[in-house]
Amino acid sequence: EENMTVTEDFSRVENTYQMEAEVCITFSDFGQMQNICNLLTEKLGTSVIINPPHFYHTPEAIDTLRRQVCVTAVGNTRRKAQEVCQLFGQALGKPLLIKEEETKEWGGYIDSHLSQSADSLTLQERIQNATAYASCRVFAVFEIKGKENRRSKLL
Repeated sequence: EENMTVTEDFSRVENTYQMEAEVCITFSDFGQMQNICNLLTEKLGTSVIINPPHFYHTPEAIDTLRRQVCVTAVGNTRRKAQEVCQLFGQALGKPLLIKEEETKEWGGYIDSHLSQSADSLTLQERIQNATAYASCRVFAVFEIKGKENRRSKLL
């Protein structure tokens, strides 16, 4: 309910009353939006007009994307360091330093900022224009432990 606004307009046309309603809903799930649009069209037929969706990213969603990209970059760095250590018979220890060196973001445009009319774009083009991308480059230093022979520990 907090993501929905309803505007109703009653008017009298000759001897009948006519009601027009506009329902604006903010969805965070594209599939759910499609299902509801299909249901409304199925149930209400030609009496319903569904306008093309407007896509945007909330500041919270962009912040989550930034964090996920950084965490993924650190995980990738750790896996690569682990593989190098295994190649030389070493064991990777704890991280000593992790530094975010560069973050890039692109995409995520809002319909109103496009030079082309939003109505002339296909749904796929609207989604593509609204998709946000991010990359992160990190620098990490890990402790490297030599693999000692287990036999020498037992003796």
